[in-house]
Amino acid sequence: MELETDRSCGEVLVSGTAAELAELARVVAAGEGFVGSVPCAGGLTGVEGRRRTDPGVLVHLDAERQVLLISGDQAGRTLLGGIIQDMAEADHGGHVHIDWFPDHSYLVEGSIALVLNSPLGGMPLRR
Repeated sequence: MELETDRSCGEVLVSGTAAELAELARVVAAGEGFVGSVPCAGGLTGVEGRRRTDPGVLVHLDAERQVLLISGDQAGRTLLGGIIQDMAEADHGGHVHIDWFPDHSYLVEGSIALVLNSPLGGMPLRR
């Protein structure tokens, strides 16, 4: 898996194989575990899942460890894990943006935006 911070947009770009994204989905939904990433310039070392009792999901950066932390309540983690799993299983290219906005259904204010890239890359083909 590759995790790259895009400082100009304040996003973290997440790319990986279907198996890597499926493992990320599992870690997020479980609220425990770590998925490492391929070291790259400006990249992060991995993603850690954590449980919280407060409602919603917080996606933030542990700058000292260069780790993306995804923590939240069970309902929010399950929802986000499902979105990641859907991308892992997608049979087309493309990406999905996960951005906080007021009244977001599961992200809490202060969450870093994510862009999940399809394992197939690119944009979906027109059929």
